[in-house]
This record gives sequence, C-alpha cells and structure tokens, in this order.
Amino acid sequence: MMKLIDQQFLATPFYGSRRMKVWLGREGYSVNRKRVRRLTRTMGLQAIYRRPRTSKPGPGHKMYPYLLGGMEITRPNQTRTADITYIPMTKGFLYLVAIMDWYSRYVAAWTPTFVSRHWRGRWARERRRLSTPTKTVR
Repeated sequence: MMKLIDQQFLATPFYGSRRMKVWLGREGYSVNRKRVRRLTRTMGLQAIYRRPRTSKPGPGHKMYPYLLGGMEITRPNQTRTADITYIPMTKGFLYLVAIMDWYSRYVAAWTPTFVSRHWRGRWARERRRLSTPTKTVR
C-alpha cells in the first residue's frame, strides 16, 4: 500500500488524503482516509498546494517602522518593553503583564490579572478602575 501511495504521490504531489483515498478505491483497494493519512505521515509526505498568504498585509494595512533598528542600547532605562503572557488555569485564565528594561533585563513592573469564567464582570470593573487616570499630588 505504501509503495502505491509513494508512486502516485510522485506523479501527483498535490493529492491530499481525500483524493488519494479516492484514487486507491479506483485501483481496487478498500481503504479509509485515516489510514491514508497515517501512512502518508509515516512516509513523511505532505501534499503540495497553495497555502494561505497569512504574512502578506491586506490592502490599507499600515506598516509601522521598527524604531529601535540600528540604535545601540548602552544604559539602563533607555528603552523598555512590555510583555503579556496568557496562562490557562482550571477555572479561567491569567494574564501576566510585565514591563522590562532592555539593557539590564530587569522587570520594572508586573501585574497578574485573573479572569474567571464567573467573574468577568468583576474583572471588567477592576480593569476600568486601573485604566482610569488618577490625579498626581505635588
């Protein structure tokens, strides 16, 4: 069976598992799609076809320049970066937000935000409270 699939794949490399199953059926072999997929995966074969163009920007999409290209970072607090990490948990998920210094790799600030399936309203209120600007006392 693998020899037949290999020969047909060399002739028609665009056949996927569905099309290969139909071809094998016409050749007189009763085989299901799962077996064809397993055998092609075992042989390391993958159909050649046009993939989606996910990295090509759409029309009207603005390209932002990389502002730090060519800039030497030579001292602490010169540049900072933010990172948001999504951590799934049993009863919801957790966002971990961290602000880091590029030069020293020091974590300047971080905050975990737990989002439960049952506490979304509470989370939204907390987020609004944190995003509201506060007055600074001088």
